[in-house]
Amino acid sequence: MPHIAPRTDHISPNYENRPDGTAIDTIVVHYTGMETAAAALDRLCDPAAKVSAHYLIDEDGTIFALVPEDRRAWHAGVSSWRGASDINDRAIGIELVNPGHEFGYRDFPARQIDGLSDLCRDILARHPIPARNVIGHSDIAPTRKTDPGERFPWKTLARLGIGLWPEPATVPHWGLGWVTPALTRFGYDTTDTHAALAAFQRHFRPKRIDGLPDRESAEILAGLLHVVNEPV
Repeated sequence: MPHIAPRTDHISPNYENRPDGTAIDTIVVHYTGMETAAAALDRLCDPAAKVSAHYLIDEDGTIFALVPEDRRAWHAGVSSWRGASDINDRAIGIELVNPGHEFGYRDFPARQIDGLSDLCRDILARHPIPARNVIGHSDIAPTRKTDPGERFPWKTLARLGIGLWPEPATVPHWGLGWVTPALTRFGYDTTDTHAALAAFQRHFRPKRIDGLPDRESAEILAGLLHVVNEPV
């Protein structure tokens, strides 16, 4: 019998209407970066904080529904993906309880990832979200954010049909002259190419995150471009 994560409503006041006619086409995964789940829940529901997400998932897998999906939560900040800004307009934001790099970053427990998988499958059944648009906060804000970070199990989610995890492909060369436009074609804002490449590595090649081009990163990026039918 599949694991079904428990859910509870804990409505935040921090939301507004989405712009008329804007489709929900993105999932953004975050970590809370706070010392406790209670502190994160309090902040996401504090009107003075002016931040929120649609869901918060505790380390035991419990899902807190904070903002209705048809409303605009305040989680992405200044951001860009595939040429679109104002990602809050079109995204569902999911916060995972984790102290983050500042307070003792650690692995995400299996029950928490089970809860996230349950939730994402539910969301994907109701919204036309392409796999390339299941992303982390650092993917859409590479100069500002590092969450959910290099310990997040993107490959595990992709095996469940949530997001992408490519097979590497051959590349014509792997300098910045190829990598920069390739990152742009996949979705990254490459105003700061090194930050964008570091975000890409954090997501798809977490064993070394240096923002420098190398063959392995380029081959992974080429594999992604093949999957999404973009030119290599």
